[in-house]
Amino acid sequence: MNLFQLRAFDAVAREGSFTRAAARLFISQPAVTGHIKALEEHYQITLLRRTARRVELTEEGTRLAAITRAMFGLAEEAQVMLEANRQLLTGRLEVAADGPHLVMPMLASLRARYPGITVNLRLGNAQETLAALLSEHADVAVLTEVEPRKGLHLQALSESRICALVPEGHPWSTQHEGIALKQLDQVIMVLREPSSITRRTFDDACAQARINPRVLLELDSREAVTEAVAAELGVGVVSSVEVSHDPRVRAVPIIGEGLVNRHLIGCMERRRDLRLIQAFFDLAPNSV
Repeated sequence: MNLFQLRAFDAVAREGSFTRAAARLFISQPAVTGHIKALEEHYQITLLRRTARRVELTEEGTRLAAITRAMFGLAEEAQVMLEANRQLLTGRLEVAADGPHLVMPMLASLRARYPGITVNLRLGNAQETLAALLSEHADVAVLTEVEPRKGLHLQALSESRICALVPEGHPWSTQHEGIALKQLDQVIMVLREPSSITRRTFDDACAQARINPRVLLELDSREAVTEAVAAELGVGVVSSVEVSHDPRVRAVPIIGEGLVNRHLIGCMERRRDLRLIQAFFDLAPNSV
């Protein structure tokens, strides 16, 4: 079995692109193509479907990718361990986060402390971020409201509160002490999709308090909610760590039970002592 061929396949499976796989392996794209072609021909198997725009794994390719990810993941761990004495002068860290607001200051601190480290940041919703971590497409992740599970190491980062987002000039925009949750009963609102952590927390709090807002729009991004509120289509909700500095809107704390979210840093338990990962954990504001 040719390990060069397997590594080329693993890189394409991870990156979803021959070009990015070549960059990852520091070889030419024709070399990557040649390794995979030789692998498929030798074993008389189709591992990848190539289209004009993307590369997709076949069923057999998906099964092989699970094996090669484990194989070369262990090899990468060995490399990280052997290079630990280089005092983090170089390295690459794959970071996932379910929003930019908490992770960006941490990346700025990482850059200041270890300027030789390269970071690849992937932003997604809560489900995508957790999936990236569990599949080891990310080394570390900044997550919201994740339940403990076997094999996952979590460290508390901070808490945030759900706020109402209202247009500038709205009667609530000057109530800096906040508004009661019950004041949102039957109020027209524009909210994120139901799978959003902020939306889920808000919905659970309303259900517990028997509050029934009137949802006019469901939107798939924080930016869309801000635009809808600025256009006076309704009241939105936003996490206190995601408050926009847009002068057209104001965030007002909502007073009530169940309106707090916990933010955490996570990595796979078996990788928590790797020096580069530990360096990221040490950047948490509550770290000693």
